[in-house]
Amino acid sequence: MLVTETFRIPKKKSHVPTARQRVRKTLADWGITDELADAVTLLANELVTYAVTHCRVSYSQIKVELTLSGTELALEVSDPDRERLPRPHHSTPEEEGGRGLALVAALADSWGCRQEPYAKCVWARFGLEGAHVPATL
Repeated sequence: MLVTETFRIPKKKSHVPTARQRVRKTLADWGITDELADAVTLLANELVTYAVTHCRVSYSQIKVELTLSGTELALEVSDPDRERLPRPHHSTPEEEGGRGLALVAALADSWGCRQEPYAKCVWARFGLEGAHVPATL
């Protein structure tokens, strides 16, 4: 079984909560409401915030895609600034930001990024073993 939900938001900080709410609703519609939903929603917030903050392409959109496939859930966030791939940053306790990718690495089973012809995509994968996922969608 393969189920996908894709949406786009404007590259504006004010739209980050919209992305977070859409991810939470999609997961709930799929019957995923436990700690996995919390982790995926948190990482969606981090990756969308990263894209909104660091994408240098004016008036662009951020694409968010969730895919439920067998025993895996994938979250992908893409933006059109394909040359600026994210790099983990070791933040000091005094720094306000810079911990998003460390959080992604800690909560996802795997993560990475890729360059596409006109965008870059940062992805996170989550195993569904032990998670409550209904058999029918």
